[in-house]
Amino acid sequence: MSYASSHESDASPPPSRHRPPSWFTRTRLGVAAGAAVALVVAAGGVYLGSGEAQPEPSKAANALEDTSTSATPTGPLGASSSGSATPTVSATPSTSASPSASAAPKIPATGWVPVDRAAWTAQADAYKALKIDPVPAGVGNLPEFRADCQYSHRLPDDPIVAPGLPGASHMHSFVGNKAVDANTVAGDLTKFTATSCKPVQDHSAYWVPTLYDNATGKPVETTGFRVYYRSLAKNSTGQMPMPNGLRMISGDAKKKKPTPRGATGQFYCAFYGPGDLDGIARSTNGNWPICGGDATLHFMMQFPDCWDGKHLDSPNHKDHVAYGSGNACPSSHPVRIPAITFDIQYPAKGTPAGYYLSSDKEGKSASSMHGDAFVMWDVTTMNKRTKNCVLGRRTCDNYGYQK
Repeated sequence: MSYASSHESDASPPPSRHRPPSWFTRTRLGVAAGAAVALVVAAGGVYLGSGEAQPEPSKAANALEDTSTSATPTGPLGASSSGSATPTVSATPSTSASPSASAAPKIPATGWVPVDRAAWTAQADAYKALKIDPVPAGVGNLPEFRADCQYSHRLPDDPIVAPGLPGASHMHSFVGNKAVDANTVAGDLTKFTATSCKPVQDHSAYWVPTLYDNATGKPVETTGFRVYYRSLAKNSTGQMPMPNGLRMISGDAKKKKPTPRGATGQFYCAFYGPGDLDGIARSTNGNWPICGGDATLHFMMQFPDCWDGKHLDSPNHKDHVAYGSGNACPSSHPVRIPAITFDIQYPAKGTPAGYYLSSDKEGKSASSMHGDAFVMWDVTTMNKRTKNCVLGRRTCDNYGYQK
């Protein structure tokens, strides 16, 4: 199975919705439009979790559809069976519980994967019944919450695009749930909950193609991987939480276009203080920035913020979600969900030899950069964060309101 052929191209999100790093800079640091750009992410420090005590995971029921058998891929109403599955876990990742060696792995569902209607209804009802918590003084008004993650493990697996096929994809770097491999199904994310993310109530898995140093051929793994859940609109009318088990892809693994200075979809340089997002120089092939000062390589990618309310996945892993426009979602995808944004930091400054992604070793551009999200949170935590932070339009960190 060709992994690259499995990633479908999609139209880029509307420019007004797909904010580049300069947008992130202005909103995070309050830099006015037209002012000198301040680079935004400190190497290391900004990714550290809060010093507050970690809250205990909720003991509320976290019902979900375990789509561990193949759903009918020919239409949106294909059925899937319920039940918990045990994955075959690589020796690389660690888990908080050991899968049974005798249990045969079940094949994750493909095609149109229906949401568990009862579980989603229960989550939605609980969310609507929640009241927004009192807001402490000094909390910002950016409608978002986040998970800060570290590198977990590396495998040539993809449980969304190549489910049940170990080694069938190019190399991926995983953060979050430490038990993820090619056989992972939704139930596994709640069963094996060891994570490289904070808060620990985020059991999700996130992954991107592995970055390699072109001069040495050695992998360059992230030293900070922040996952924002945020509103992209000017209001949060109709805002709902993320359903558990949702699977999404952002970007296109087949795209192999040059990424010169100023190109969209390129890596950029970032750190606190003034500097050049495009770098002080470029690699010999022009595709990679060389960062000055203390800046290092970063990448940001944005996922859709509208959901069809019916499916946890689709044949191309994109058709069940969509990008909104202005303050509205399209009628085909009427449920407004938090928009996931990856902000990825690498411990590299750039070199003349440049880099390459596992999804494009030959072309050595950054245009094939893409990300996968397999969402699984403690339901009470997801509901409360969405209600307080996104619907309430207040800035939250890993543990709640950011003070």
